[in-house]
Amino acid sequence: MDDGPVEFYSKDRWDNWLDRIEDADLEDESEASRLFLNLQSDATIAIAKIFTAYEDGTIAPEQARKELATIQEIVLAEVEMHDESSVMLIDAVQTSLVCPFLAADRFLTDGPADEDASLHELYEAAIDAEAREEYEEALHYMTSIGTRLIDGESLDLELDEEEMEYGLVTEWLGGLDSLQEALAGPKVVEDD
Repeated sequence: MDDGPVEFYSKDRWDNWLDRIEDADLEDESEASRLFLNLQSDATIAIAKIFTAYEDGTIAPEQARKELATIQEIVLAEVEMHDESSVMLIDAVQTSLVCPFLAADRFLTDGPADEDASLHELYEAAIDAEAREEYEEALHYMTSIGTRLIDGESLDLELDEEEMEYGLVTEWLGGLDSLQEALAGPKVVEDD
């Protein structure tokens, strides 16, 4: 029996996270880090659930893209917060999630990208592009990696993070790491 349309994510869910951030002690690094990872994971798990439904044939590609766009609109919308720490936390979460959203949409449209290059080669190309301040090019390579992760490949992200300087590619890599974990086994982050 069909229980009606599945809701993969909601504005209420995102707003609950925002409320928790405003109430949290973000001076506590472990608390700030936990909230960052939970917000990031909550969104990437929603993306992974869309792909599970798509692969099961529960939703068509057009519906998957529509659901993805809805979540992206909620999560990447401009947020007004009262203190700088909250603003910085949300900005970091949103920046990290740009790549998973773009990669997911690109996969649904075109499938895995840049298959003639290894994931490590794409990653090195992204680092090089960022060093040249070619951010769109860097994002292209990172979203290519994302499409390949969605297709079932994996990237050893821990080793790579140790080798690079902090920047946009690092933030996007964190989002892809979260997506890779979510694709391995979508679960719920703090149901309440």
